[in-house]
Amino acid sequence: MEKILVGLKRAVDYNVRVRVRNDGSGVETDGVKMSINPFDEIALEEALRIRERGEATEVIVLSIGPADAQQQLRTGLAMGADRAILVQSDAELDALDRARIFHAIVERETPGLVLLGKQAIDDDNNQTGQMLAAIWGRPQATFASKLALQDGKARVTREVDAGLETIEVELPAVVTADLRLNEPRYVKLPDIMKAKKKPLDTIPVDDLGVEPSPALQVTHYAPPEPRQKGIMVGTVGELVDALKQKGLI
Repeated sequence: MEKILVGLKRAVDYNVRVRVRNDGSGVETDGVKMSINPFDEIALEEALRIRERGEATEVIVLSIGPADAQQQLRTGLAMGADRAILVQSDAELDALDRARIFHAIVERETPGLVLLGKQAIDDDNNQTGQMLAAIWGRPQATFASKLALQDGKARVTREVDAGLETIEVELPAVVTADLRLNEPRYVKLPDIMKAKKKPLDTIPVDDLGVEPSPALQVTHYAPPEPRQKGIMVGTVGELVDALKQKGLI
């Protein structure tokens, strides 16, 4: 296999407490730490391990979004990716828009494997990988907790409701990474310096012939209601009475 294409989405860091803007128009991002979506980071780590085993020759990272997403692509390059592509768009994009953009890049790069995180922690849609496979007309293996490549096929262990499921798909294919697939490596300072010299291409979304047209429009954001204070009871009888009043027993 020559190329592996990995998607990296820019998202609010998972350690940051998400805050809704005062006007309800979206999530506050000014001055907020942004990072690679954690599931995408796992997907990149798996691609790097495949290359290190000699089963691929090049790892390409792709992000779709504003110019600021170059920061996350540089982190991907510091982890070990060979080159990066930013499809620049300031428009609001839904999962189908992203899948169509991914497909346009797939047509250009012809990778033998596309690796994505199973979902993004900002919208939790879990749709882009499946939609890309459908548009591309290639097999998909989602929620991967183990991945092995052999004889032009990918053997994937998936985490499903009933436990673990192992399937085999022909390559090229789309695989989405689950949490237990691996543990991403730490980025070291020398690797950050090397990443500055690696190629990062910026492509305006219009150059791909894809016109974003979100099917859904978000009209308002609101934070969850604060948790109510608990009730202290002195005896088991008081506990039973409280539960009865709430209709729980």
